[in-house]
Amino acid sequence: MELFTMFWEYRSYFLTGVQYTLILAAIGVLCGFVLGLIIALLRMSSWKIVRFFGHAWVEFLRGTPMLVQLLIIHYGFATVLGVSFSPIESGAITLTINSSAYLAEIFRAGIEGVDRGQGEAARSLGMSKGMTLRFIIIPQALKSVLPAIGNEFITIIKESSIVSMIGVTEIIFQSGVIVGITYDAMTPYLIAAIMYFILTFTLSRILGVFERKLKTSDHR
Repeated sequence: MELFTMFWEYRSYFLTGVQYTLILAAIGVLCGFVLGLIIALLRMSSWKIVRFFGHAWVEFLRGTPMLVQLLIIHYGFATVLGVSFSPIESGAITLTINSSAYLAEIFRAGIEGVDRGQGEAARSLGMSKGMTLRFIIIPQALKSVLPAIGNEFITIIKESSIVSMIGVTEIIFQSGVIVGITYDAMTPYLIAAIMYFILTFTLSRILGVFERKLKTSDHR
């Protein structure tokens, strides 16, 4: 009962936190989707320097903590380059570039998983390499990796909690505010944990239904 009582009393704080968490996660995955696809294509380029850039992007972002990336973007850029972002802008940029590194590998695996014969058939019909990628390879690759993209969205929802470090009012930040008001360091964070669980569990169930429908349509 104490959990429900606190949630109801401070529901505006928690719901604001959920709102910012979902907004940041959506921005991170949608923008990361576009950027990740570009990076995946760079990694598959016939030019070595372009492949190196794509490879370096993926390895650096996957090999460093997201918190470090966030601090560099929010504080480092402002100090060294004089480029400052608001907390939510820094959070969105960090989630976008970090997500793009993981999505790039997902896209690359999906593209490489498409039967090469389809690309060769398209080329034999007079389609250029770019047209083959755009109309034949990429659509099939995207269909095969949609479940993995959904999983990345769920992951980003949880990882977005780090943006509380720079003052973005997502779930963890709002829970901290309530701790400061109530001097209860347990209940607000328990509520936050339950809210994260509800969000991720619901999305994973929706994703499971979507994935089963996708497999059913493939077998028809």
